[in-house]
Amino acid sequence: MTTRLRREVLLGATAAVASARSLPAPAVAQGIKELKMVTSWPENLPGSGVSAGRLAQSITAVSDGHLKVTLYPAESLVHAFEVFDAVSAGVADMYHSADYYFEAKSPALNFFCAVPYGMTADELASWIDFGGGRALWDEVGAQFGIKPLLCMNTGVQMGGWFNKEVNTPGDFKGLRYRMPGLGAEVLRRMGASVVTIPAGEIVSALKSGAIDASEWIGPWPDPALGLDKAADYHYYPGFHEPGTSSTLGVNKKLWDGLTASERALIEAAAQAETTRSLAEFNAENAKALKLLRSDPRIKIVRFNDDLIKTFGELSGELLADQAAKDLLTRKVYDSYMAFLAGVMDWGELSETGYRDTRRLALA
Repeated sequence: MTTRLRREVLLGATAAVASARSLPAPAVAQGIKELKMVTSWPENLPGSGVSAGRLAQSITAVSDGHLKVTLYPAESLVHAFEVFDAVSAGVADMYHSADYYFEAKSPALNFFCAVPYGMTADELASWIDFGGGRALWDEVGAQFGIKPLLCMNTGVQMGGWFNKEVNTPGDFKGLRYRMPGLGAEVLRRMGASVVTIPAGEIVSALKSGAIDASEWIGPWPDPALGLDKAADYHYYPGFHEPGTSSTLGVNKKLWDGLTASERALIEAAAQAETTRSLAEFNAENAKALKLLRSDPRIKIVRFNDDLIKTFGELSGELLADQAAKDLLTRKVYDSYMAFLAGVMDWGELSETGYRDTRRLALA
C-alpha cells in the first residue's frame, strides 16, 4: 500500500467514525472536515481580522487540508455579535471574537477577555495555563456548548478617541461613548451613556454625532477604521483593557468528536497565533504611534491622576459586584484576583523594575 493510499484510508476511517457519531458540526467529504469560522471583525481588518484569517489558514495548512477552515467575516454569515450563539447552536463550527461581547451569557466571560485594571497579556496567559483559569473557563464554556481557547491578544489598549478634552470625572456625565465589557459599566457609573456597536459602525457614529467618543484598540488598528480622522484627542492608557484576549470558541460536540491529534493541532495553532498576534500588535503599534504623533491635529493625552483614581475605585467596586452575581463567577473572580495579587508582586520586581531602571540607564 502506498503512503498516499494509506493516508486516504486513514482519513476515510476518521470520517466514518465522525459520521457514525452523528455530530452536528462539520461537513465531511472524502475525509476532509470543513469547518466554518465566524468572526466579529470586518474582513482583513488590521489586527483582529488579519489574525482570525491567519489562524484559519494555519489550522488548514498544519492539518494538510484535513481540517479545512473557511473564514466568515462579520455580517457575511451572521451578525458580529451573534457568533457565540451561532457556534453554541451548531450553525457555525467555531468563532473568533472577544468574549466580553457575550457577558450577558455569563459575567465570568469578562475575566477571560479583559477587565478594568486586570491582567496584562502575559499575566492572563499564565493564569489560564498555569494558575487554574483553564478548568474554570472550560466550566463556563460548557454551559453553552462551547470549548474556549486563547487565540489572540492585543496587549494594552489605548483609552480611546474623543472629540473634546476630558479632565474631570464630571466631564463624563452625559458623554456618549462606545465601549464594550466591564469598562463600559465603569463609565456608566460616572454618568456616561455607553453603547456597544461593531467595529464597522464606529466611525460613522462618531462623524454623525451619535457618539462623542470611542475606544477600539490602539495606534495600528484604529486608523484602519478611520478613527484618527473622526476625532482629535487620543487618550491613554486604556484602563478597561490591559491585555485583551480573543477567543477561538469551538462547538463542544464537535470538539469532543475530534481525535486527540486534531484537538492538539487546533490548540497548538491557537497558542501560536496568540503569541504571534501580540508580537504583531506591539511592533505595528510602535510604528503607527510615530505617524499619529507627526499629525499636528492629533493630541495624544494621558488621563490625569484624578480620572485614573476614579476609574480605579469604580473598577474595584464593579468587579466585586460581578462576583456576587452567581457562584461560578465568584469562583472565577476569586481565582483571578488571587493570581493577580501574586503576579503583580512578581511583576513589580521584574518587568516594572527593569523598565524603570532601563529608562534611567538610557536617559
